[in-house]
Amino acid sequence: MGKEKTHINIVVIGHVDSGKSTTTGHLIYKCGGIDKRTIEKFEKEAAEMGKGSFKYAWVLDKLKAERERGITIDIALWKFETSKYYVTIIDAPGHRDFIKNMITGTSQADCAVLIVAGGVGEFEAGISKNGQTREHALLAFTLGVKQLIVGVNKMDSTEPPYSQARFEEITKEVSAYIKKIGYNPASVAFVPISGWHGDNMLEPSTNMGWFKGWKIERKEGNANGVTLLDALDAILPPSRPTDKPLRLPLQDVYKIGGIGTVPVGRVETGVLKPGMVVTFAPANLTTEVKSVEMHHESLAEATPGDNVGFNVKNVSVKDIRRGNVAGDSKNDPPMEAGSFNAQVIILNHPGQISQGYAPVLDCHTAHIACKFAELKEKIDRRSGKKLEDNPKALKSGDAAIVEMIPGKPMCVESFSTYPPLGRFAVRDMRQTVAVGVIKSVEKKVGGSGKVIILNHPGQISQGYAPVLDCHTAHIACKFSELKEKIDRRSGKKLEDNPKALKSGDAAIILMVPGKPMCVESFSQYPPLGRFAVRDMRQTVAVGVIKAVDKKASTAGKVTKSAQKAAKAK
Repeated sequence: MGKEKTHINIVVIGHVDSGKSTTTGHLIYKCGGIDKRTIEKFEKEAAEMGKGSFKYAWVLDKLKAERERGITIDIALWKFETSKYYVTIIDAPGHRDFIKNMITGTSQADCAVLIVAGGVGEFEAGISKNGQTREHALLAFTLGVKQLIVGVNKMDSTEPPYSQARFEEITKEVSAYIKKIGYNPASVAFVPISGWHGDNMLEPSTNMGWFKGWKIERKEGNANGVTLLDALDAILPPSRPTDKPLRLPLQDVYKIGGIGTVPVGRVETGVLKPGMVVTFAPANLTTEVKSVEMHHESLAEATPGDNVGFNVKNVSVKDIRRGNVAGDSKNDPPMEAGSFNAQVIILNHPGQISQGYAPVLDCHTAHIACKFAELKEKIDRRSGKKLEDNPKALKSGDAAIVEMIPGKPMCVESFSTYPPLGRFAVRDMRQTVAVGVIKSVEKKVGGSGKVIILNHPGQISQGYAPVLDCHTAHIACKFSELKEKIDRRSGKKLEDNPKALKSGDAAIILMVPGKPMCVESFSQYPPLGRFAVRDMRQTVAVGVIKAVDKKASTAGKVTKSAQKAAKAK
């Protein structure tokens, strides 16, 4: 497979029994990278287990099992080829628990293929209030998947088989529904198929002579065709965001003997190259990338969509973790989010959601509890128009703008700047209760340090603002938050958010300088990471800096000689 064809990603959505796996399996089977021998082996096994009719779905299940536990464990990734594209299928199975996977998976889907079952009673079950057809289509749209194809499946089991009336009835109903969500039905191909028998999958069906083909109209150019494969070829290729600054959420961090620490993840935006100096947020750690690998081959550069492992210098496996985000230290480096505003849609919550609710958010690879700190406004789901200021509570079906505060350090971005880092699922009671997109992020500025109180006659509480002597700086800093009291020797946590500290105590504290000040973490630059706390003409405490939240600089002054030197490079 050379690089000549464009890569596109599709997500297959629909109700659990709509025949997604069979349809998907059929495409991979017929156009995919599975060799004949493997297929024959699968067929034999499926027959032996009495699952002959699940032959194509079986292909998928076997692939799931045999896929090595490399990258993205939950979302099955498979490829097949059309005349125009290399297509990667992000299989998002239809059970409720898969909505979370869809959010992390749909993140790079260029098009959603919605499979609805045409069989008697099946379509109704899928589109009913509890069915997932509606929810999946709404999710895909909310999460920025703007292209849609609808496959009306199981046409062989309509009454009578291959019924034109049934196809038209379903097309009409689904059109009305997707229009409500925000899709334009005129730009959506509706294809009557049988994923099992193969009708209209790759070849026009002889069983549906009445079907004259699908037509779509859109400003980028109209298209028409007959089969599902034709419809996939009509997908508009994505513009991959290589021009944006780097964002790479970590999926895992491995320690590999003889090599060192290897974070693994998918490049979402920008480019990752060996020699680059990257910053990990919210760990606030900056280091150099030694090498970048994909599928055990080293790369000169990794671009959006690539799943890579990269080796970093002087970083221990303990320093960074899944959910951290790597970015270019010199180009809009990622930062910890203090809080963010998001537009959320409540999908299914049995009660009401009010201020203070703190469920877990799944955003890119991060999985962190966040508090609904303020319900700002209730809005119309489709138009986004404001309906009510500061609603008391939200229930299923509501959409709102809310302010959220992460319970632990977390790195997220606004959806408009970095889409994959700006959408999330809200998880509670083992299901997805809401989805959201981030409108704006307040980046956290400040830093935390470990402080040992030596001799202070009274108590030190939040708001105390003594002078810090750190390297040659002598600046007042405010103890803005007493995060935790710890054991002086072991560093073990003794108490969260202590009210006050007295002589002999050790604590982790968030400090905010009263004037511009440059300090560093002790682990990276020891001389700039230790300080004395001065008050009443004596040293009342000493500390070491654990992490620094760098202030995103606005335009600073760059001297002429610096500009000249940069040009000369």
